[in-house]
Amino acid sequence: MTRALVTGGAGYFGDLLVRRLREGSHDVRILDLCKPEDPYPGVESIQGDIRDPLVVARACRGIDVVFHNVAQVPLAKDKHLFWSVNRDGTRTLLEACLALNVRRLVYTSTSAIYGVPKSNPVSEATEPAPREDYGKAKLAAESLCWEYASRGLEISIVRPRTIIGHGRLGIFQILFEWIYQGKNIPVLDDGKNIYQFVHADDLAEACILASKAPGGQAYNCGASRFGTMREVLENLCHRAGTGSQVKSLPAWLVVPAMEGCSKLGISPLGAYHSLMYGRSMFFDITKAQTELQWTPKYSNDDMFTQSYSWYLENREHVLARSGDASPHRSAVKEGALRVLQMFL
Repeated sequence: MTRALVTGGAGYFGDLLVRRLREGSHDVRILDLCKPEDPYPGVESIQGDIRDPLVVARACRGIDVVFHNVAQVPLAKDKHLFWSVNRDGTRTLLEACLALNVRRLVYTSTSAIYGVPKSNPVSEATEPAPREDYGKAKLAAESLCWEYASRGLEISIVRPRTIIGHGRLGIFQILFEWIYQGKNIPVLDDGKNIYQFVHADDLAEACILASKAPGGQAYNCGASRFGTMREVLENLCHRAGTGSQVKSLPAWLVVPAMEGCSKLGISPLGAYHSLMYGRSMFFDITKAQTELQWTPKYSNDDMFTQSYSWYLENREHVLARSGDASPHRSAVKEGALRVLQMFL
């Protein structure tokens, strides 16, 4: 039986990954600052900081493979934490893995390392060019991974597009709540920017497959069926049947306003959200499909339909516990975003 450590195992994606690993008969341990909300039977939980060498060493002892998901996400908007957690915490983990003879590590990175791509689709050969601190810190963590791989640790890196799935909230909760209330939904300019998402279940499968593949590789992961931002939002509004419509706003006016509100801390959006919402970005997933035999099951439309249905079923519970869970598992305040409704 493989003994797996999931860092960030109490978070949205980490918890889902834990459950998938247990279903596959892995022996699983969690390292997270928080306790799991709904602990999976037989899973050991260690509470602690990824930056604490003693805690990390304890978590890594006797482990065969580490799935590293701990990260300060763009919603945090804290530059210091981006670097101390995403980069320095990764270094602490890598050092422990090497010292304790952990066989391999799978690092969940981000598409933010590519910044605003000059062309699409983005492949693993595309030169990273992050534009904000979250992406820069995650890229620095990738560089550390390659450094420790050269020292003998087997490492695979999985780079997901924007993650969505049942239970994924954060800024998606604002979208779902607006549609629930029949409010209009903004896109920038004509909304015809092509935008790819990835379902959390598909991503978990990619990470598990990557843990069994030869190390030293990076894999871009996203849906194989996707379209424009306007299409996915219009389709969701149509299925919801609440009267919401997709309306265009000028990017030249909205993007600077979004960036300014984010810097002032009066918007839930991080710098990466403001940067990419109106732009096209999609991955070439051929490498993951070929080398990992990975086949994503969900289209953009599938993901949004399923996630919105989950929100409807769990809305009262979500709103009652707003702000007391990880950013991706709780409701967030609209802040300055509510001003957008005046123009829709």
